[in-house]
Amino acid sequence: MALRTADFDYELPDALVAQEPVSPRDASRLLAVPRGGGPLGHHAFRDLPDLLSPGDLLVANDARVVPARLEGHKESGGRCELLLVERLTSVPGLPGARFRAMGQASKALRSGQRLDFGAMAAQVEVAEGEGFFVVRFDRDGTAFDEALEGVGHVPLPPYIRRRDAPADRERYQTVFARVPGSAAAPTAGLHFTPELLARLEARGVEWASVTLHVGPGTFLPVREEDLSLHRLHEEAYEVPERTAQAFADCRARGGRVVAVGTTAARTLESAAQAGEGLRPGKGRTTLFIAPGYAFRAVDAMITNFHLPRSSLLMLVCGFGGHERMLAVYREAVRLRYRFYSYGDAMLIA
Repeated sequence: MALRTADFDYELPDALVAQEPVSPRDASRLLAVPRGGGPLGHHAFRDLPDLLSPGDLLVANDARVVPARLEGHKESGGRCELLLVERLTSVPGLPGARFRAMGQASKALRSGQRLDFGAMAAQVEVAEGEGFFVVRFDRDGTAFDEALEGVGHVPLPPYIRRRDAPADRERYQTVFARVPGSAAAPTAGLHFTPELLARLEARGVEWASVTLHVGPGTFLPVREEDLSLHRLHEEAYEVPERTAQAFADCRARGGRVVAVGTTAARTLESAAQAGEGLRPGKGRTTLFIAPGYAFRAVDAMITNFHLPRSSLLMLVCGFGGHERMLAVYREAVRLRYRFYSYGDAMLIA
């Protein structure tokens, strides 16, 4: 029988939704889940080197979160809010940074409206529907970047029921973040510290990176009950040449490719070529992974605990087994693991 969205539901007490990160980062809990079955292991994230083997390859998403949430006013004085999800190519003759954004306002935003965010302004170029808009700002380049840093907010997810704080600028960011442009953090990477990365290197575990700027394809809910009808929004990714080579070398020596997070997993699977390794370069993906998907690139995965009925939970169930992973989630609830972006992690291997 085909799985439906309701088959990926579970009960979670509100008290288990992490509102603040732990400190230090690697003090979070790590639930070890044998992919082929067997008892669960309960660890601290700092124990990760002991759970991996020399020759394994960790592949992480090095996207850097920008202060992508903007609060302002329309010309009429009504409130408006934007979440910048993807930078677009500038239009010749029309200066200003352009973005695809999710928007909401006291009354629906319309094409041609001017939006005021204090240190900068924007105009709605196109209303695309379903809450998406193309907007063009009154500046570009360094001037735009500096203004965004000044007025933008850290795009914390809505289940973190507080306003962003100055500490989130550093904490809702991985220590290896490099390429700016993401509207959400690749949260499985939030648990790593420089000291832990050094211990992994000493263990003989290799490290490589990909880039996927997290956008609505990752975090929007699955609205179709029939999973075959669900479509993800496109997201841009890049696989460096050195990562493709590290992948080939890992395969050759018999190591495991360990995806750090669902975005790294989707990038690897999007770039995987049957029997031909990993295709380097830039691309765009709408890959939706659910039970029944045959993984070609990922052997193990580090991931946080995800929202019910979400595409991320469906991906994890596709990797670890539907019934198995829902049972793991029930056990994590029983043992009061912390859930979602600032919560604990699991290693499925």
